[in-house]
Amino acid sequence: MRPAILFPLFAPVTSLPGLGPRLGKLAEKLAGPHVVDLLWHKPTGVVDRIQVPSIAEAPDGRHVVLTVRVDGHLPSLSPSRPYRIRCTDHTGAMDLVYFHIKGDWLENKLPVGTKITVSGKAEYYNNHLQIAHPDHAAPADEGAPPSATEPTYPLTGGLNPKPLRTAIQAALTRAPELPEWQDAAWLKARNWPDWHAALTRLHNPVDEADINPLGPVRQRLAFDELLANQLALVLVRAQQRKLTGRVTKGDGRLRAAVTAALPYRLTGAQERSLAEIFADMEDPSRMLRLLQGDVGSGKTIVALMCMLNAVETGAQAALMAPTEILARQHVETLTPLCAAAGVRLAVLTGRDKGKARAALLERLAAGEIDILVGTHALFQEEVAFADLAVAVIDEQHKFGVHQRLQLAAKGRGVDTLVMTATPIPRTLTLTVYGDMDVSRLDEKPPGRQPVKTVVMHADRLDEVAGGLARAIASGQRIYWVCPLVEESEQVDLAAATHRHATLVERLGDRVGLIHGKMKGPDKDAVMAAFAEGRLDVLVATTVIEVGVNVPEATIMVIEHAERFGLAQLHQLRGRVGRGTGASTCLLLYYQPLGDVARQRLQVMKDTEDGFIIAEKDLELRGAGEMLGTKQSGIPEFRLADVAVHGELLAVARDDARLIVNRDPELESDRGKALRTLLYLFERDAAVKYLRSG
Repeated sequence: MRPAILFPLFAPVTSLPGLGPRLGKLAEKLAGPHVVDLLWHKPTGVVDRIQVPSIAEAPDGRHVVLTVRVDGHLPSLSPSRPYRIRCTDHTGAMDLVYFHIKGDWLENKLPVGTKITVSGKAEYYNNHLQIAHPDHAAPADEGAPPSATEPTYPLTGGLNPKPLRTAIQAALTRAPELPEWQDAAWLKARNWPDWHAALTRLHNPVDEADINPLGPVRQRLAFDELLANQLALVLVRAQQRKLTGRVTKGDGRLRAAVTAALPYRLTGAQERSLAEIFADMEDPSRMLRLLQGDVGSGKTIVALMCMLNAVETGAQAALMAPTEILARQHVETLTPLCAAAGVRLAVLTGRDKGKARAALLERLAAGEIDILVGTHALFQEEVAFADLAVAVIDEQHKFGVHQRLQLAAKGRGVDTLVMTATPIPRTLTLTVYGDMDVSRLDEKPPGRQPVKTVVMHADRLDEVAGGLARAIASGQRIYWVCPLVEESEQVDLAAATHRHATLVERLGDRVGLIHGKMKGPDKDAVMAAFAEGRLDVLVATTVIEVGVNVPEATIMVIEHAERFGLAQLHQLRGRVGRGTGASTCLLLYYQPLGDVARQRLQVMKDTEDGFIIAEKDLELRGAGEMLGTKQSGIPEFRLADVAVHGELLAVARDDARLIVNRDPELESDRGKALRTLLYLFERDAAVKYLRSG
């Protein structure tokens, strides 16, 4: 389906000169499998060279181009010493310095007596000029000297700058002139070049401004990529709206019974979100809404009210969680509330087998279960509902879109509510969940306690352990989180198994251990012992990050806190402060402490607001790393950086909506150019929603 004009850009990288099988694999690892991937591989710097007439005039610290004569080779006498080539001209002497040189290839390449052109960073060492590892050194009569400016690129082991630059320049020759997809007035107002000119300038920069993310070249290319992303999402959303839905409007009796059973009143944010959800469910088109809430903001109750709206009409609802622990946690929360309203609740996980499972599936198919909570087991073919009307998916980023659709396919016109406890900055919400409507829970329910956060050096471990002994004596329960499960010679981090052993020795045998390598039933048994008070301390890896609710736990110790991302630290801290007692989070760090890690710990100390933390996380780490690109579904932008180009993302969103409203099938001249844009950035899936695509 891809237009023929783009075929050269989607040829394999090995079709480019200089990239044979070995270098081609390295280029593919670095940038991607296609020619176009090299065009998206951005320079990170610009070498600005000056032509210097003589050695004596070479300025310290600048990249220079010099013509000199080779006077002698001084091979290194030991592996730790450099190989030197002594060079001279009429004004003095200088050295070319190389490390880890084997054999005589340098002597053969640059024989004594040869006049050579050399380029590199000139530096004075003990008042003697030298150039370490020149980027160019060749006989003066061999080819043109290096250009005055040259981009520098991120590399991978085994792939040198020269063949990569050669391949990228060859890729540029294959980039066709394409019809303009951007609005002419918008381009003029921003003083942006056309696509081809921008791409050419990016890889042939005149100065640093040409590669600056806020310069016109990068902004133009970033906006193209963001528009492709947003246009694809708007097209998919438009298609979803065409799918037959159902009108779901309950009579409120079950919701009233649950509201009466709650020990607190719903927050304003919960009421607002429920109004948005009920309006969606009453609309004939299918609901696809994201419920975004901080730790402890009350998403589960909102999800229950959403599901009860469907149950009141005689239909069924499903709630899917990514782990068994989280699924059973939901059941524990929902059971007393469902009992108060006479609602039939059941749970299905991979652990359920045999006759009990068969009986449950029979009841489900007969409509004798109103709400089914489960894990991936809900996808299985034999799981059949009598009338599924709404599906709630918790921790959405742990599931793929196809899994969401699989669950929705088990009913007729199913409304979908997805939830995440990971606060996401508004700019990222557009890129990850742009095909959804968004509700935000930005208030904490009454009764949630603030958590005091203390940052402490790990050399005070003994002091911490002593404090824990006193806390245990007063009846408190404690989490202790470590980054790894077992000690590793390669990675010097506290391991959960080792820390568990030392704490047992210090605090006694009421210290439990839980980690991701344990089997489900074993994990549940340890969690139950901690929740019931048979264990005082739970040593864990980040397996407890989401979905563990022990209100009696009041202390969270995070060891090697400098190794965790802000989102993880915030999720872990959210495991305490759930009861009536005052709670504390101890962030133990080890030296050396980098600047970013120091800022992260300071943010945690300063605020508990997950949305503020998320914005700071985006600023410190960028979008791809923030949630883990592959895991979270964040698109991997190559030219755009949403931490920098947030304003452009909002414009792209508005532009995409306007385009699809005016030209739903992209049939105008600009629409056809925009189809090319979608293919160029590999948003092919969106084009299939166009009738004439």
